[in-house]
This record gives sequence, C-alpha cells and structure tokens, in this order.
Amino acid sequence: MSNFSFLDNDFPAIADSAKRAEMYAPYDPRSACFYGRRTLELVVNWLYDHDSAFRRPYDPQATLATLMHERSFEQNIPLGVRQKAHTVRKLGNLAVHDTRPVRQLESATVLKEVFQVLYWLARTYQQDNRAVLPVHFDPRLIPASPEEQQEASKASLQKLEADLAARDKQAQELLAREAALKAELDAMRAQVTASKQRNARVPDEHDYSRTEQETREVIIDLLLREVGWDPAGENVAEYPVTGLAGSPSGKGRVDYVLWGDDGNPLAVVEAKRTSKDSKAGKQQAVNYADCLEASYGQRPLIFYTNGYDIWLWDDARYPERKLQGFLTKDEMQRAVQRRRSAQDLAQVSIDQDIVNRYYQTEAVRRVNARFSQQFRKALLVMATGTGKTRTAIALVDVLMRAGWVKRVLFLADRKALVDQAVGAFKRHLPASSPVNLLSDKEAAESRLVVSTYHTMMGLIDARYENDTRLFGVGHFDLIIVDEAHRSIYRSFGAIFDYFDSLLVGLTATPKDEVDRNTY
Repeated sequence: MSNFSFLDNDFPAIADSAKRAEMYAPYDPRSACFYGRRTLELVVNWLYDHDSAFRRPYDPQATLATLMHERSFEQNIPLGVRQKAHTVRKLGNLAVHDTRPVRQLESATVLKEVFQVLYWLARTYQQDNRAVLPVHFDPRLIPASPEEQQEASKASLQKLEADLAARDKQAQELLAREAALKAELDAMRAQVTASKQRNARVPDEHDYSRTEQETREVIIDLLLREVGWDPAGENVAEYPVTGLAGSPSGKGRVDYVLWGDDGNPLAVVEAKRTSKDSKAGKQQAVNYADCLEASYGQRPLIFYTNGYDIWLWDDARYPERKLQGFLTKDEMQRAVQRRRSAQDLAQVSIDQDIVNRYYQTEAVRRVNARFSQQFRKALLVMATGTGKTRTAIALVDVLMRAGWVKRVLFLADRKALVDQAVGAFKRHLPASSPVNLLSDKEAAESRLVVSTYHTMMGLIDARYENDTRLFGVGHFDLIIVDEAHRSIYRSFGAIFDYFDSLLVGLTATPKDEVDRNTY
C-alpha cells in the first residue's frame, strides 16, 4: 500500500514518481525531494497537455518555474494548491543544487505537499467520481528504511535530472511529430474537461492548511535562506521585546528580527499559518516595529506573511505592497538608508548633455513627480524618433545622483536593441558601467544591466552554488521596459511580478490605441 495508490488507474506515471519519493523518504531525503519535484513536473505538464484551459508558453525550453507562473496556470489552480506546488518546487531545487544536507523535515514536507497537490488533481480530473480519495496523508504507509540503501549524491541526482529532462524533451518532440494523435488528444481533452466540470459540482471541503510552526520551519525559513539570511542565527527567531502595545505584560516575542551589520534592526517578520490571511499579522508586526524603534532608534521594515503571501510595509516611505520573497541584507540596508539619504527629486538637475529638448526634460520631471508622490510605476508614451532611450538615460542619471536607485535593469525584446541600449548608456552615462547580460552572465552585481526579456526570464530562478538566488526580488531598484506593449506583459509578466522595483515603461503607441492592460 502507498499514500499514492489512488492515482494508479488515472495517473499511473505520476503515481510511480510519487511512490518513488515515498520510498526514498526514510533514508534518503535528498532523493525524496528530487522525486517530489519530478512528480510535480509530471503534473504540471499533464495539465498543459490535457486541459485546454492551460496555455503553454511559446518558449519550448520553459522551466518548471516559468510554467507555474504562466497566467492560465495561476488562474486555474486554487491558491492553496498552487502555494503547495511552489513549496515542492523550491525544496526539490534545494535538494538538487544545494550542497548542504537535506533534512528529514524537508522530505516529509515534500511528501505531504505532493499528496495535497495530487489529491486536488485526482479530485478535479478523475474519470470515476465514485472513487474514494484518501483525505489524509498517512505516514504509516511510508516503507521501512532498508539498511543497505545509501543516500544519493548531489551529482548523481543532477545527472538523473538531466537524463529525465532529455527524455521529456524527446517525448515532447515525438508527440509533436505525431499529427495522427491530434483527434485522439482532442477527445481525451474533452473527457478531461467533462470530468473536471462534473467533479467541480461537488464542494471541495478538503483541508489544505498547515500549522504556524510548520509554515515557519518549512516555507518562511526556506525563503529567508534563499536570500542569505540564517533563520537559526542569533537573535533572529522569537526575539523578546518590551513595551508591546496590546499585551497586558507589555512583553512579547517577534517571530523574526533581521539585523543589520551595525546591530540595528532592519526588519521584523510576523508569521501566520497558511490558512490565515497574511494581513491578520499586520498590526502585530507594527507593534513589534514600534518596540524595536523605541529600543534602537531605527524603525525596521515590516513584513507579514502566511508563508505564501508576503507583504512589505516600509511605512516611512510607501504604502504596503505584496512581494514574492524577502529582501537581502544589502537590499534592506539600502531601503532603510534611503529614508535619510534620498534627495528631493524636484531639486535635482537634469543633465542637458543627455537630453536638451523640452519634451524630454518634461518627461523626466513628470516621472520624478510621480515617484515623489509614492507611486512606483510610470508609463512614458513618446513617438518613434523622439529619444525615448536618451530620456530614460537622463532619468536613470537623476535617480542615481539623488540616491533613489543603485541598480537598474533595462529590458528590450531583441538582441539588436540590447546592443543599442548598452551603446547609448556608454556614450551618455558611462559612470553607470552598463553591461550586456546576453554576453556577460557574471554581470549580476553590475549597477546597470541590459537584457532581453527571454534571458531574464531564464535567470529569475537561477542560483549561486550556495543556493542563494542570483537575483532576489529587491535586486534592482528600477526596471525600464522598452516597447512596453500589452503583448510584452502577457508573455513576460512574471518578470514584473517577481521584482520589487520602481518600474518605467517606454512605448511609442499613441494613448488612444494602448490597451488598458499596458497601464
């Protein structure tokens, strides 16, 4: 017996992969996490192949992360299930790419999360709606640990991952060549749609939630480690504070305090269980920030999260906003320092050697005014040939000199435009040290990075050897989007959803013809 036997009839390949994860769990957590992610890959590809509601990205090399951030995927998967799938993906990545030992906790979590995802899959798409699904994951069904088995090496799993990826690619190519299968595939999709509609008539009362402690140990700790924080570090977790509003004793414990190199608090993190709204911890986090500000004289950034929804409130500068991860120490320090060092943009001169036409300087002033009013996005509509790139360069110059931005990402849709942009920045703003990410993959730390959308999409999930992210959510302070049309956002919206930055779009499309989604 297995926790995944209920998949044998309708999803045999997925069941086999899940059972492998279950088999390895007692003695080889790394392999268990790997097969958990492999199971998730099979599920995601099954959905794109069988349910017409899922629209596969046009990029044939799309990664699992890209597939899971595609609009149709996010629209058709319930939030709770989607969150669990991302946990499996991240822990699977950790197992394959990180050199640190993988704990039993991670493998146990992967099994439970995979079970929940597969429960949803079977409940939604099973052909026999009379089949009884197991409501709970039963750890007693995990096979006993065979003493002769040894933990798989990281290298062997990476080789296995590459072999499976090659096999999957061959299978996709074979399927594409077999035009005769189209009629059968259409019929199968119709059957899947009918099963989905029939099963949807029955309310889903399954409990997909987890405890607050599990949320912290499995999800939040992982997200913090991804950007270089040590959740087990000194004075990080359960930090005691006094003078706490709303507490009879005036005492409390902050779930996490993240500290700067100077010994001052950079951020507080208030955690809630996954079934709760993240914003339920907002006031509590504010109270903790008040205590730390009173003790240290520095107001920390305020985070509140249920592990899946992460909110940041820098209440000294901006309204609260939703993030896809935490900031690094360097990014937090920059955010706190800007409260004191950022200059009034209206008082910073515009370099007339970069732009000298009235409408160009007016465009820079308008964007500066918008950012000064706590908005974080702006769209410049300028006709072809009026100097959009030079206007953007002048804007970057002002924001850098004013202390508003340190790192900038300029995105274009073709290599030729990337080359042109790099050349323009070198001529008009050489101090920005522009680099072409297409030819210099080691340029992540540069002040000004120029890239195509495709390249950046492929690097969002990239990591260093120590498993920290190549680009954290706060890596760039400003992103400039060349040719910011609706089609760009539809295809590459995950970039703008991921990065927490000021955003400027450039377009030559007249306002009356711009689709509202561009704005």
